[in-house]
Amino acid sequence: MSVGINIENAVKKFGNNTIIHGLTLHVREGEFFTLLGPSGCGKTTLLRMIAGFNSIESGTFSFNDKVINNIDPAKRNIGRVFQNYAIFPHLSVRKNVEFGLQNRKLSKKEVAERADKYMKLVHVDEYAERMPDRLSGGQQQRVALARALCIQPDVLLMDEPLSNLDAKLRVEMRSVIKQIQHEVGITTVYVTHDQEEAMAVSDRIAVMNAGVIQHIGTPKNIYQRPANTFVATFIGRTNLFNGKLKVRGDVCEITFDNGYAIEMKNIRPEMRRDQDVIISIRPEEFVVCGANENGLQAEVTDHIFLGLNTHYTVKVGMDQEADIIQESSIDSIIPKGSTVSLKIKTDKINIFSADGSQNILTGVNDDKEAGDKACV
Repeated sequence: MSVGINIENAVKKFGNNTIIHGLTLHVREGEFFTLLGPSGCGKTTLLRMIAGFNSIESGTFSFNDKVINNIDPAKRNIGRVFQNYAIFPHLSVRKNVEFGLQNRKLSKKEVAERADKYMKLVHVDEYAERMPDRLSGGQQQRVALARALCIQPDVLLMDEPLSNLDAKLRVEMRSVIKQIQHEVGITTVYVTHDQEEAMAVSDRIAVMNAGVIQHIGTPKNIYQRPANTFVATFIGRTNLFNGKLKVRGDVCEITFDNGYAIEMKNIRPEMRRDQDVIISIRPEEFVVCGANENGLQAEVTDHIFLGLNTHYTVKVGMDQEADIIQESSIDSIIPKGSTVSLKIKTDKINIFSADGSQNILTGVNDDKEAGDKACV
């Protein structure tokens, strides 16, 4: 049976150092929820608090309405998959998968049937009698996943489970994990620092920094309408420019430092006032045009051909560099030293307050502020 996970005002300290700062989080039943952030942001610490491996200085952790703060980790009915697989080298695949069932007072027949079910689910049944040293990294990770699921836990916790695999195998395994999680329907909390991995597997993502959740939302919403500049720069790549918002009647205009201006029609009503802003433009949100066209003037300083796309580095103004991604042309690559004009896909860019703390556009959905509702 899956459960919802409710965390209210959680605090974690190591000595005088506070790692988690009054964090509140709600994971829905059956959801694939990812904690994403840079190393040292507190995501693994929070996962270990859910598991019961770390003490809780303050706050309440609940599975549905059952408070688990003081429940022994072994009695929380949690499945765990770790970065280093943690499968037993002296036990066969079958014995590894069956291990978590040993103390559950099940008959030998039921233990074997359940192990068979989950080995087949993760496609390692043909290796049932093999020892771990005869398995690839991906196969070992599948065994670890089968062992975690075999106990039929209420919650599955996964801590950087793919980081030891090569790039191709990581892509394969994240598809496997997502498919199996949806088939089983188990509430899953997944920790990673890999933005692409989080985007690929998650129903929702919590972006963390320095023990504080910055934004909770779907991968699509977090990428397209990040809550602040930290989220914008951490999820994918973006170019940040200083600018000014000028409001004239019903018209809102964003002006860059060099004087180039664009009209923005989706500024939040309460933010429609003259102010300094930060303009966030992702590399694919530029359109490169000829030098004589109206746009943001720039000089091409580098280019990298990557098949489908060509990546350009340009200099805007005296010292501002920007990255641009364009679909590769069949005829030529824009030479270094060329002057170009950059038009902007204004429906896709983001505008932030001068301190970067909030996105001033409509359409930002942040579940940490308003539950399941859009906050703006």
